Amino acid sequence: MALFEAQGLCKRFGDQVVLQGIDLAFEEGRLSAIMGPNGAGKTTCFNVLTGLFRPDRGRVTFAGEDITGLPPRTIARKGISRSFQVMNLFIEDTALDNVLVALPRMRRQGLQCWRDRGADSAARDEAAEVLARVGLQGKEQVRAKSLSYGDRRALEIGVALAAQPRILFLDEPTAGLGAEGTARLAELVAELKQRLTLVIIEHDMRFLFRLADTVAVIHWGQVIARGTPDELRRNEWVKRSNLGALA
Repeated sequence: MALFEAQGLCKRFGDQVVLQGIDLAFEEGRLSAIMGPNGAGKTTCFNVLTGLFRPDRGRVTFAGEDITGLPPRTIARKGISRSFQVMNLFIEDTALDNVLVALPRMRRQGLQCWRDRGADSAARDEAAEVLARVGLQGKEQVRAKSLSYGDRRALEIGVALAAQPRILFLDEPTAGLGAEGTARLAELVAELKQRLTLVIIEHDMRFLFRLADTVAVIHWGQVIARGTPDELRRNEWVKRSNLGALA
């Protein structure tokens, strides 16, 4: 059984149908990817899977438990973390503090964690280890707003990792990165793949096809193709599309 499954997901906003009968399954210990043209419904699908939007119809399960329509905070506590296409950081705070407040031991304190975040040396060590894992060792005391764009992307992944998830969703992680930043991120994702179940939406097909175990193609709000990168390279629809040329 897949670790995470979606069955028959439908979502509309007013008269606009965005998702129509989406079926997806993400296997534990694998990197699954979702690709498709702009406006295909990929980010809406992510938002439904991670609880930001409630589906109009359909079902989402995680580790065999029905999590359909649960609030994002509840879903996160079950071991599901995500990043966003538009970064979501406390830009006035240090890299270390951004990770600190995402640690489960700190989140259990609620708002008090902001006041006490400097007092727990074990938590600070744990946060520093997370930063080292995403390539930010030595930048613990740098404010998020002063980090380079690529480092802020890495920090956002670090914040997601601090929650100790079983599955990590990454929404367009290479967005805005140059060649060097993309190469660094590819190394990080390859390392994470050894320890976590990953699901990625990505516009950079070369990045995606180098790393993904399986890929689902969404277009017109539906899954129109799925398979390994090699299988999709041979798919006639993908070959005829611009996606095929990029891949």
